[in-house]
Amino acid sequence: MKIREFHVHPNLPPELGPLQEIAMNLWYSWNWEAVQLFIRLSPDLWEKSYQNPVLMLGSLSQEELEEAARDDSFVANVKRVHQHLADYLKAPGWFREVHGGEEGCKIAYFSAEFGIDEGLPIYSGGLGVLSGDTLKSASDLGLPLVGVGLLYQKGYFRQVLSLDGWQQELYPDNDWYNMPVTIERDGEGKSLRIEVDMAGEKVRARIWRVQIGRIPLYLLDTNVEENSPRGREITGTLYGGDREMRIRQEIMLGIGGVRALRALNLAPTVFHMNEGHSAFLALERIRAHMEEHGVSFAEAREQVVASNVFTTHTPVPAGNEQFATELMRKYLSKVAEKIGLPWQEFLGMGQLASGKTPDFGLTVLALRSAAHTNGVSRLHAETSRKMWKDLWPGLPESEVPIHSITNGIHTRSWLSHEMGDLFTRYLGPRFVEKPADHSVWERVETIPPVELWRTHEGRRERLVFFVRDRLKTQLTRQGAGASMVQAAEEVLNPEVLTIGFSRRFATYKRAGLLFRQPERLVRLLDSQERPVQIVFAGKAHPQDTPAKEIIKSVIQFASDPRVRHRLVFLEDYDINVGRYLVQGVDVWLNTPRRPQEASGTSGMKAAANGGLNVSILDGWWSEGYAPDTGWAIGSGEVYKNAEEQDQFECEALYNLLENEIIPLFYERDKGGLPRGWIDMMKSSMRKLGATFNTARMVEEYAERFYLPAHRAGVRLAKEGFASAKELSAWRSRVAAEWSRVSIRVDGAKPAGDLLVGSRVAVTVRASLGALSAGDIAVEVYYGMLDTAGEVRNGEIVRARHEGREGKEEIFRAEIPCQVSGRFGFAARILPRNPDIVNPLTPLLLTWE
Repeated sequence: MKIREFHVHPNLPPELGPLQEIAMNLWYSWNWEAVQLFIRLSPDLWEKSYQNPVLMLGSLSQEELEEAARDDSFVANVKRVHQHLADYLKAPGWFREVHGGEEGCKIAYFSAEFGIDEGLPIYSGGLGVLSGDTLKSASDLGLPLVGVGLLYQKGYFRQVLSLDGWQQELYPDNDWYNMPVTIERDGEGKSLRIEVDMAGEKVRARIWRVQIGRIPLYLLDTNVEENSPRGREITGTLYGGDREMRIRQEIMLGIGGVRALRALNLAPTVFHMNEGHSAFLALERIRAHMEEHGVSFAEAREQVVASNVFTTHTPVPAGNEQFATELMRKYLSKVAEKIGLPWQEFLGMGQLASGKTPDFGLTVLALRSAAHTNGVSRLHAETSRKMWKDLWPGLPESEVPIHSITNGIHTRSWLSHEMGDLFTRYLGPRFVEKPADHSVWERVETIPPVELWRTHEGRRERLVFFVRDRLKTQLTRQGAGASMVQAAEEVLNPEVLTIGFSRRFATYKRAGLLFRQPERLVRLLDSQERPVQIVFAGKAHPQDTPAKEIIKSVIQFASDPRVRHRLVFLEDYDINVGRYLVQGVDVWLNTPRRPQEASGTSGMKAAANGGLNVSILDGWWSEGYAPDTGWAIGSGEVYKNAEEQDQFECEALYNLLENEIIPLFYERDKGGLPRGWIDMMKSSMRKLGATFNTARMVEEYAERFYLPAHRAGVRLAKEGFASAKELSAWRSRVAAEWSRVSIRVDGAKPAGDLLVGSRVAVTVRASLGALSAGDIAVEVYYGMLDTAGEVRNGEIVRARHEGREGKEEIFRAEIPCQVSGRFGFAARILPRNPDIVNPLTPLLLTWE
């Protein structure tokens, strides 16, 4: 049977024409006035269409559309919102205002998932939501940025729970023709295609575009007729399949993504790898430079490394993507041939020199291929430096060049519209224009306590009604009895202290910590005077059986008649469920095993809405916590014994709940207001909202990474890669001579004791072989000594060159004595060249 395809689009009356443009730009997802347009058309259909305006417009009858077109008030609102979108798109933005002179700067942001809105389900959790929030803030700030990812036909799984609590997975197909995505076409109107070799099979992918304000997001789709069934499955499921499917997906993302940009006639000057999934892009960029510019691997690599940015998100070694060498040979041997590397040297780009594992690691490849690298919180950067220090042998751990840029949230995407109205009234328009401006957030103090509390109570009530409706639907689908379904109408109480716990269920997140003392928990939930209620939600990875068991245990505990009205587990956690939770809870609970939480952002969303955090001092909370912004479980200890840690921190959590959190919530003045609680809400919103947002985060990336990477990449590539060739030749010459380089400190340690304020003079003699003093830098590393006699968290003083004596170059430095204690220092030498962006990658370093 031969099927001929055709497409049908909504027949919008001319008066409603702008609705199509609004629906096709995800700008609507963080603009309540735009969302209201679609709700006004049909509240029921808005929910049934999964808050997808494209599907909704296509589902309305022609009579309903014509009726709306005759409504002058509605048409006027459509025109007003459409004008706001047009004004937004034309506004210059922060980047042009502050960095307008950076001609040609273009950033390509690669991620395996993007969580932009519930109507486009191509995300699984935190990484995707962060990527989506990043693109939204990049749009707000006017960054010249494009996103690159994969368009998963089935997205991530939909979670279905049995009555006894066992998770099952469903994989419904996404209908792209009823979603806010558009096929990119060539000059002849044909869909734009790229091609990638997959172990000898030519796999083709078409390119779709999602518009997020001013930012285009390009997504590759291999579900095309020309491909084999295996080829079409590559973009089938997010994080699905076996190891072979994962490497195929990541080749398509990294290599295919770079080719897609070229097919679109886009020439980014900066490439940002958001997690290691896209690390193969470095190899494709090198190959393309070699082919198009006639440069060597080493010359191309200089330019690529200088203009690559890498953000790592995983604080445990096992969580970083690795592939067996056999799989690498099957899929990447031709790439190695094209860039002219012997196979073992090629493998070495992704292997640890220590030989701890023969597998090829994408995080290792990314770290070696980017001059600008970071973790997503200060603690995570510290953890990452410890984890990856073997890539920089001989370098003190504190100097490993993995920096920190702490994650944030796109505040307007997560703020309830009621709280947004309150902010507009008291914080003013600068809250929208300058969401990272601390002076704007200081105005939270001007919000009358009664207005803030009533707004928050309203959102808690909406959360309760949402939970009841969702639970009824869940129980009906599960085949529960009529009495259980009816009882769902009475779960939770809009006036009770409400705790939220929702996230990806993994064992290190310890969702079961509260349940270690079940009777104590029952007493809190069933209290007649000061009750507590808890809402859980979250998905376990399909292959993570221990995490599924945790979900099952929570649901079975919730079936206890004593607590079933106060403890609920909602199935199928997604952006919509998460939004209701962070906007309505009083307390956001987070119990990861430190330091395994890279950042976390859900607590930031709750804080912006007035929720208070109670959390382990891990991830972002190790920076955000203060006694007036929430509560810390423990003091940041790291335990060797997990059982001991769970026991201690469970006790600490209950002590906080019983002695501080619950009493403060229920302590009311004569007007019924919890004044102490409201004071803490204000302090949390004011301090945390100003800092933990993606406006601040994207500005940091732009100024610390993107602009330096752009300038370095352009400089190295101009005039036929002249500077890259010179730098590569210089690096080869230095490497050849390095075995002849040595240094020694002239003289013994300083005589006698020193006083604070004095300085220690250090003279260093360097033998450089055929190198000159201009090829190297001599540094003195100093700091306080620990009990083992090692310098910890030392500082660097650059020694100045003062001439030559015989065959030795003379360098001198002074160490400032700023505090008392036992100190030590050591001298070292490393290459120096003004064109090197990161002098520590790759590392040549010699100590005395």
